Amino acid sequence: MIEDNEFDIYFRRNKFLTRPSDNQKMDLSPGFSVIYSNRMEDLRKVAVGWIKKHPLAPLEDEVFIVQSNGMAQWLKLALAQNDGCGISAAVSFQLPARFLWQAYRAFLGPDTIPLESPYDMEPLKWRLMRLLKNLTHEDGFPEIAEYLSDDHDAIKRYQLACRLADLFDQYQVYRADWLEDWTRGQDWIRNVSGNPAPLPSTHRWQARLWRLIQRDVPDVNRDSSRFHLHRRFLKAARTASSPPPGLCRRVIIFGISALPEQTLEALHALDRHTQILFFVLNPCRYYWADILEKRDLLRLKQPPHLQPDGTLSKAHSESVHYEFHPLLASWGKQGRDTIGLLNQYERTGTARNGFGEIDLFDDVVSKKKDAPLLHQVQQAILDLKPLPSVNGSKNTVSSKDLSITFQLTYSRQREVEVLQDHLLSLFKETRNLTPQDIIVMTPDIDVYTPHIESVFGNLVPHDPRFIPFAIADRPNPTGVAMLRGFEKLLSLPASRMTQSEFLDLLQIPAVRHRFGLAKQDVRKLQQWIDGAGIRWGLNGEQRTAFELPPDITANTWQFGLRRMLLGYAVGAGEPWRDIEPYDEIGGLEAELIGPLHDICSRLEKHWQALKKPASPKGWYDRMMTLINDFFLPADSNDQLIYSLLHEILETWQKDCLDADLKEPLSLAVVRDVWLRTIKDRHMSQHFLVGPVNFCTLMPMRAIPFKIVCLLGMNDGEYPRSHTPENFDLMTFPGFYRPGDRSRREDDRYLFLEALLSARERLYISYIARSVIDNTERMPSVLLSQLRDYLAEGWRIEAGLPGEKVAEPARTLPDQLTRLHPLQPFSKAYFMPHKTRKPFTYSSEWRKMLNPPEPGWNPHRLPPAMMDAGPGLIQWIRCLKNPVKSFFNQRLNIYFDDAETINRDQEPFSLDALSPFNLGQRLLKAGLAAPVTEYKKAVHEAAKRLQRTGELPPGGFGPLCGEKLEEPVLQMLERHHKLAQDHPHISPPVEIRFPIDIQGCYCDALEDWLDGLQTRQPLISNEKESLSYSRWTFYPMDILDGKSRIARPDSMVDLWVRHLAGCAQMLDLTSILIAPDGLAKFPPFPPEVAKDYLTIIAEFWWQSLHRPMPVTARTALAYLKVLSANGDQEGEIGEKALAAARKAYEGNGYQYMGELGYNDGIYLKRCYPDFNAILQVEKDGFITLANRIYEPLMSTLQTDTSP
Repeated sequence: MIEDNEFDIYFRRNKFLTRPSDNQKMDLSPGFSVIYSNRMEDLRKVAVGWIKKHPLAPLEDEVFIVQSNGMAQWLKLALAQNDGCGISAAVSFQLPARFLWQAYRAFLGPDTIPLESPYDMEPLKWRLMRLLKNLTHEDGFPEIAEYLSDDHDAIKRYQLACRLADLFDQYQVYRADWLEDWTRGQDWIRNVSGNPAPLPSTHRWQARLWRLIQRDVPDVNRDSSRFHLHRRFLKAARTASSPPPGLCRRVIIFGISALPEQTLEALHALDRHTQILFFVLNPCRYYWADILEKRDLLRLKQPPHLQPDGTLSKAHSESVHYEFHPLLASWGKQGRDTIGLLNQYERTGTARNGFGEIDLFDDVVSKKKDAPLLHQVQQAILDLKPLPSVNGSKNTVSSKDLSITFQLTYSRQREVEVLQDHLLSLFKETRNLTPQDIIVMTPDIDVYTPHIESVFGNLVPHDPRFIPFAIADRPNPTGVAMLRGFEKLLSLPASRMTQSEFLDLLQIPAVRHRFGLAKQDVRKLQQWIDGAGIRWGLNGEQRTAFELPPDITANTWQFGLRRMLLGYAVGAGEPWRDIEPYDEIGGLEAELIGPLHDICSRLEKHWQALKKPASPKGWYDRMMTLINDFFLPADSNDQLIYSLLHEILETWQKDCLDADLKEPLSLAVVRDVWLRTIKDRHMSQHFLVGPVNFCTLMPMRAIPFKIVCLLGMNDGEYPRSHTPENFDLMTFPGFYRPGDRSRREDDRYLFLEALLSARERLYISYIARSVIDNTERMPSVLLSQLRDYLAEGWRIEAGLPGEKVAEPARTLPDQLTRLHPLQPFSKAYFMPHKTRKPFTYSSEWRKMLNPPEPGWNPHRLPPAMMDAGPGLIQWIRCLKNPVKSFFNQRLNIYFDDAETINRDQEPFSLDALSPFNLGQRLLKAGLAAPVTEYKKAVHEAAKRLQRTGELPPGGFGPLCGEKLEEPVLQMLERHHKLAQDHPHISPPVEIRFPIDIQGCYCDALEDWLDGLQTRQPLISNEKESLSYSRWTFYPMDILDGKSRIARPDSMVDLWVRHLAGCAQMLDLTSILIAPDGLAKFPPFPPEVAKDYLTIIAEFWWQSLHRPMPVTARTALAYLKVLSANGDQEGEIGEKALAAARKAYEGNGYQYMGELGYNDGIYLKRCYPDFNAILQVEKDGFITLANRIYEPLMSTLQTDTSP
């Protein structure tokens, strides 16, 4: 590690870096110097120290050229620290291309060089968009014409323009000589030696297109391409006697791992006028360009970096590849090219100005013998140390060394869970370790973000396991809602505009603010929207885009709004022009209909506009209107997004104007470019902000951290695959040049940088087994190379006498590897192990596996405490499904509260519940009508359902209405016959049934029994002598082919209320009216009814303390078979149990059974199958069926008379 004043010792070797005396002018002599080190923090300390001791003038910016925002942030923190400059101000961080353009303008004149080049990728993209349109009809471009032959919406043309703009942008930087030759009409390409080769015939269109682009650029800017300006700049910089105004006096290039030769050439030309300090992370202190494979070998004729004792000066380039470091040979191609190019310019500068490179290499391993494996590997790279020969001895490492570990998992979720446990262990074991000392990198952070948030974000800050974290390289969460809203609006022409999509818009604060809505207003609007029958579609016209006729407007927003407005005007009045009023709109809340109507009107307006192509100016005006129509910033974050959207649109319009693009563009084209730009501009840069950093593996993310973790090192995912364009001439064999970028080579060097940047631990994980069938999956080839390297070069050191060491048959990487269980609750985490065992800090799983405490009975609950006695409905629910009743009434657990109903689709047919829901409304209308008009009333109610959008649209609606009417009319006919026999309505009767159960603190069941009718008018105190009748309706057939009750469980409600009435000494007959007949219970003596109610009360009390192994449907299916045969033993009993099993489990085909219905989720918790029910011995299924439900079955009567 470089000490505070040590850098001056190195700098005094160089003339221009001599430290000035107090009376001297500060030393800012121009020159070019490269500072190498294997430690990034040493380079930073030297850079900050030099700035501190040789500051620029006030108001003069310090210029840094960096390759990533993360590196810029890291340097800012160092400048701001007390041992740095104390503040980070007047510092400009620039990318290389931007800095060079400013240098071009400084030397060649800002009046002649524009602020931005027309050949830059963005404006060039739109120029190409215009030019490509005409090339399909011109000679010389057959390849383009063929590709665009089926391009009807210009999407392919736009995509090709983007790729070509990017390619020509790369040519300007990496192959300027090609473009220069093409400009002269010479259709060839040169290799690294400058030898030309003719362009292949299938690619000559590139040279023609480049000349066409140049002719299209206005004369004033025609020669402003980078390669034109670069030649002029070099000449001006080399001949200028003094620096031009505006040129910075010092430039620090920090931590860039790859630069094109053209950029280095420009920087070298600037060293006559500016002080150029190039800080380079170099993994090796020696010259290592020759160790690459022969196919990539670059033969540079420079002497190597020398050791202090002069060794390694005569190594032959033909043999060092086989003798020296294999990881550098495999992973270091990118760094080797950059360092090789720097050697050229560095030595040229030395010859001219007397400057030389500065080596700040520092040993990683001290003289101690027990250095960690990680440090030994880093030192071996630094020293270019080869692997031991076959007969040589391997390096040794302690058996307890964990500086490099490999974690094998089954999924990304498990990767993150294992990482969390590992970090918690490190915090426990390591002193002075803070979250900001840890970085976690993945090939694609978007893939891991949901797993990171679910694992690390699932803990509250006061939990001792909580680890603060930040995720970079993803869209900034600030203002995401507004951006998503903008994206949805851009999709209007392809959107169905469903109820959920509309309500999602209302969840955006900026949208609510624009229309003056409060957050609580959305719930009321949702209630109205649902009640008015709105499902999808702005109107009938929009639905034509989905191949529907325009006259079907039911369930559209137009349909629902008309119902609301008519309901507000007339209330529950008559329909007007076939519009059924929705009468829920009224009172002070009625003012919400205004914003709702305004939103729908604007959506329709922009839907019409977005469908049509428009010029860039037209799209600019449309988008400005759309943004202003729907968004009004609700806070400062919204204001930033609001300004960002305006800025992006203005920049895009300027690029199109500069490219003279005036043709109409489709929404698909402009939507793609806007959303891409928004995503790029809105990326989160939360890097180095204090918590554990999660980020994507990117160039120059190799900032030193104590703990470096790499996730997702899977085969095929890293190095990341990237297929170059088949027309990219730079990738053709024989035309590679040092400094060329390659995504795969970038990833290889990133892996090397990650290895070098770890100071204490390197943690690597990948998915090693399939979560489906446990088959083995291969790691990244880079990880395999690292493991092979460790296996060949190291071994576990021998232990002390008597001390056990790892088995010699296992290689070192195997001993550093741990395969983690498939699930986080695996017993392996909690079982004792002799060796290092897997561990977890998820104590919740341990509690599940702990044995129960002595005396604990999972089936025993304390007596239920009730504030009031039960009502009839509690007993009815208990009889129907005692398991559900146990969860609801005793545990207060409701699994079906989250039942979702699809509100985005109009009805297509009648479902199984329609006779109960919609049929009930027809029945209600028929009951309210006079006897002579009930059929008309039912028919009108069915037509009303059609007008409210509750029946399928078109001709299917009337058919479904008729299907609903038929059973209702049959029930009403039977109802009127019963009403003739019992015409007088009786007031409700009070029900009070004493409860005398040990441990139960409620005195009685108290309720009211309504719906009673009598033959004679009720006279005071004569209710016991009257004949009562009570009936309810069941809108489906209830009888089987033998006129027996098919669904006796449908009688439970009527049964309990019948017993309650009879227990009050009423001469009561209870009837269930169905379309195909009647089911009824005859009057019971009060004593018999009370006995039955006592049994039900005891059963209810039991059900409050444990889930009873019975349900009404299953028990009555069992009893139905027995009642037809009268035998519980032998074959009949087996048939009865089989019927019960079918009722409970279904038959595996169309019939689902109770487990398949909504309430089945309660049953599955306790009794997942019928066998589980039968296994209960005390108060088992058969016992309960006979005791609780047999009286219902035995007293039930049917009547099929019309």
